[in-house]
Amino acid sequence: MNGILKYLFSLFLLLTCSACKDNGADVLEIEIPEGYALSAGTSTNFLNSSLAYDTPADWVTGAYENRFNQGDRLYDDVRTSGNEHGGGLGPVYAGYSCGSCHRNAGRTKPTLWSEGGSGSYGFSSMLVYISRKNGAFFSDYGRVLHDQAIYGVEPEGKLSVTYIKEGFSFPDGEAYELCRPVYTISEWYAEEVKPEDLFCTVRIPLRHVGMGQMMALDPVEIEALAAKSNYPEYGISGRCNYITERGVRCLGLSGNKAQHADLTVELGFSSDMGATNSRYPEEICEGQAQVSQGSMMGLSYDQLDVSTKDMEDVDLYLQSLSVPARRNVNDAQVMKGEQNFYKAKCHLCHVTTLHTKPRGTVLLNNTQLPWLGGQTIHPYSDYLLHDMGSEMMGVGLNDNYVSGLARGNEWRTTPLWGIGLQEKVNGHTYFLHDGRARNLIEAIMWHGGEAEASKNLFRRMNKEDRDALIAFIHSL
Repeated sequence: MNGILKYLFSLFLLLTCSACKDNGADVLEIEIPEGYALSAGTSTNFLNSSLAYDTPADWVTGAYENRFNQGDRLYDDVRTSGNEHGGGLGPVYAGYSCGSCHRNAGRTKPTLWSEGGSGSYGFSSMLVYISRKNGAFFSDYGRVLHDQAIYGVEPEGKLSVTYIKEGFSFPDGEAYELCRPVYTISEWYAEEVKPEDLFCTVRIPLRHVGMGQMMALDPVEIEALAAKSNYPEYGISGRCNYITERGVRCLGLSGNKAQHADLTVELGFSSDMGATNSRYPEEICEGQAQVSQGSMMGLSYDQLDVSTKDMEDVDLYLQSLSVPARRNVNDAQVMKGEQNFYKAKCHLCHVTTLHTKPRGTVLLNNTQLPWLGGQTIHPYSDYLLHDMGSEMMGVGLNDNYVSGLARGNEWRTTPLWGIGLQEKVNGHTYFLHDGRARNLIEAIMWHGGEAEASKNLFRRMNKEDRDALIAFIHSL
């Protein structure tokens, strides 16, 4: 490992000197992070395969390795509808295992594009959030429409999506297309919700890259970033999301809108799979017809489906995953693209360098992971909320869904580390919260609001410079 570190440091010096020779780059404004190829410090891996997201860090040994493997099995094993160990699926659910939506700890290909909405064969790689237009939830459905159910039980409804496609072109004539999703829900199990009273937004799975590092972030540093994140010349002003969990008000970091303070392992078992646990002991469809239908199929609800120990092993697995190092860092196009990333001011939100707390993290049942502490990491995110534009004003990402302090048009800056390996890990290049972007160019061109200036700086680049910036993002 020391040899690799020395090599990367030497490579960094070489790249820094080479970057200074880039004609036209405002190098005085550009700070290339030292050691940036070591994305997650001691938790960095050097894989370039489908397992790049799904490999333990080198410090995972001994008893921690055994627990990591146990958590990995619980994450991937298909849950059944029975009451035996490994059961607890349903009565309604979205996925039958964590790994069904997060294949190889990544983003399973969304059924939105492959099947036009809710998937067949008892699986949809998405969550469907619904609310009234005044923000309230529907008493017969809750916040998530569960579009799958076990045998003999009726799903809450089915989602369909169509895409309105609109063509655009860059100033140099190269064409691109943006696809705006239009969602409809049918087969409501209870009273049909009228479209005029419905907000519907969809989430495809997040990549489980850098989860432990995210939990180990120094909140003082994040709050300092929020205080600093005011760039009126570019219309940028990020802010923290604060939420109350377990009766404690804390900084939100996890999720598309930084609406959680932890990795939502317990919530995932409950809401995504219908598996009850100590934090969520009631069935997600409690009080609905599906509970009675499940009882008629022989299910009983007088015990918890998953133990706290098992959930903490999953938490340990997620936080112990390593992060892939940057690749092709000495490639001329990638180096040029990095300069262009800074020229477009992408780094003002996709912050290159952060630090973790000295003592690391504490898991949901109080196991400590000190190895995550005191690390310099490069997630390419500030983990803050930013206005990404209103669709009523053109291209934008407002979904009208409030999460904690986050308004419908506000989203947490997506961490970019590992993004270039998504196609290799999961076989697709669908991006953004709902997978509407089919490639990185479309993802950039969907940016609005606070990202409008950066998007336009990218838009005005010539094709060679745009391609270089995309190549750089693929190297992360």
